[in-house]
Amino acid sequence: MKKTFLAISSIISTIASAQNQVELALWNGDTVRYNTTSVASIDVNDSDMVSIKLLDSSVVDYGYRVKHVEFKKGNVIDDTNAWTIGYSLGLGWNLGNQLESFADGVSSETAWGNDTCTQRTFDKLKEYGFSVIRIPVTWLGHVDEENDYKIDEEWLNYVGKVVHYAKKAGLKAIINMHHDGAESKYWLDIKNAATNEEVNKQVKRRFGRMWRQIAEHFKEEGDYLLFEAFNEIHDGGWGWGNNRYDGGRQYETLNGWLQVFVDSVRAAGYENMNRYLCLPGYDCATEYTINNLRIPNDVVKNRLIVAVHDYDPYDYSIACNYSEWGHTGSNVANYGDENAIVNTFEQLKNKYILNNIPVFIGEFGSAHRYNERQEEFRKYYLEYVVKAARDHGISLAVWDNGWDGTGQEAFGLINHNTGECINNGQDIIDVMVNAYYNDDENYTLESIYNTAP
Repeated sequence: MKKTFLAISSIISTIASAQNQVELALWNGDTVRYNTTSVASIDVNDSDMVSIKLLDSSVVDYGYRVKHVEFKKGNVIDDTNAWTIGYSLGLGWNLGNQLESFADGVSSETAWGNDTCTQRTFDKLKEYGFSVIRIPVTWLGHVDEENDYKIDEEWLNYVGKVVHYAKKAGLKAIINMHHDGAESKYWLDIKNAATNEEVNKQVKRRFGRMWRQIAEHFKEEGDYLLFEAFNEIHDGGWGWGNNRYDGGRQYETLNGWLQVFVDSVRAAGYENMNRYLCLPGYDCATEYTINNLRIPNDVVKNRLIVAVHDYDPYDYSIACNYSEWGHTGSNVANYGDENAIVNTFEQLKNKYILNNIPVFIGEFGSAHRYNERQEEFRKYYLEYVVKAARDHGISLAVWDNGWDGTGQEAFGLINHNTGECINNGQDIIDVMVNAYYNDDENYTLESIYNTAP
């Protein structure tokens, strides 16, 4: 028995970071736990001996009698249907202007002014009530183009370190390719790929090769970790460029990239065979997504999530051209009011969620304002958006770039190094957490509407 326990201890120590657990209750009263994310099947023979078969077809045999076996999964997504998947993701937060920041063609966590994130950052996010963290990642400057697009191991390991901050805190995490395709300025170039098949072939090769490596690096991580193909892909026109006049070539090109993404991740095996994958539409815009996104073929069912962004109305939420929002405001944009928000989410629900395809709003938010009255409208806007998303079965993640200023692009809620709130971040977070998780039957969109500033 002692030798067997030593063998099991050795197994556990090598994969201590694994998420899931096989618990073996022995006839002598002892309990043994085997940590893994890769269980394919568990078999007990007539002599009460257990064999665990892993996804790579290897088998772990136990040489003692077992009374009871239980397979436990921690921090997982409820895959009953699109609604429960959405609620499992819940309200999220973006580690913005961090691992996706870059300078001189090389991504670096501190390139845009934020200090490094820490375990405390993620522990505080969990404490505040967030459940999923989107970790945008730019890979520029960390890929060896002469060596089959090999990703620099040091950068990949650092991304893994940050992912494990989320895991240890009990949060779900999403990583992507962020500014590699920014405005068609870099290698993930839809502008030229849509008009030149040779360029498109080269992009797809690199795209697939990189996602295969990323997936292999994280192959033993459970479904707390999601992958998102890319971010806001467009030709430089932010949805108002040649995509509107090219007969759908850019949309078709993007759909082809999404198929490469899914195929590359699944080919990496292990937990990637069942990993949830987020599929952004063109520019992450709802209109282009609903009208043009084609869901890729997949070897497994119900593991694909449509991803969009929603900052409507942009002139209010980001640009700060207007100080107020909604039906009681006086200085408001002429689009993107309460009815528009509900209508957008209704379209997403009808197109996807009612067809059992989850929807994730990867970015939303409103910049910090100049006075108390303007902040009251900001709170109202965020409360209404979050509650409307929850009512439609949609998960969402607020954008936080760490900036503690006011006005355009001032999206900071917490200090990314310490996790402590900046400005009135605690008040804003409390409003959003309440809007998503308050199940009081009297708390409705109507009640929020009727208490607008």
